[in-house]
Amino acid sequence: MKWAFLGWLRPLDIVVDPLDTAHTRHMADLHAATFVRPWTDGEFHDMLAQPTVFGFVARELTWGKAKVLGFVLARGVAGEAEILTIAVTPDWQGHGLGRKLMDAVLAKAHRERVESVFLEVDETNKPAIALYKKLGFFQVGGRPDYYRDRSGRKSAALVMRRDLR
Repeated sequence: MKWAFLGWLRPLDIVVDPLDTAHTRHMADLHAATFVRPWTDGEFHDMLAQPTVFGFVARELTWGKAKVLGFVLARGVAGEAEILTIAVTPDWQGHGLGRKLMDAVLAKAHRERVESVFLEVDETNKPAIALYKKLGFFQVGGRPDYYRDRSGRKSAALVMRRDLR
């Protein structure tokens, strides 16, 4: 949890709401800050226009303004859901925001009677892997040389699953 000094010390107000196409520019900017191959606002817009795609946005509310701090995008099909991407602004990584976003997706998946949730994560992203394990995900496969970092070094994608039923 982060705190703000607004004449006194208090926790910042963070809200998690459903994503919609009004968020695509913020999503693209945040994705570019956290991924080597970022998605464009047009790609996010096209995905959110699909009836099976859903997600959540985390925003900080300060002085009547809302700043996007993170988002998660998922797709549900035939009793399964897939986390398509999740991004948290670097300043907020490690403060529980990714957990809040994942909790929102898992709660919706549970309400929708989804049986399993899948995701892919870079094998070098140890904080994300630790979070997913805490949330009950386990590795079910991998994709060698799936990711490439800014220097061109390749790494595997770990395919993880959490069963909800």
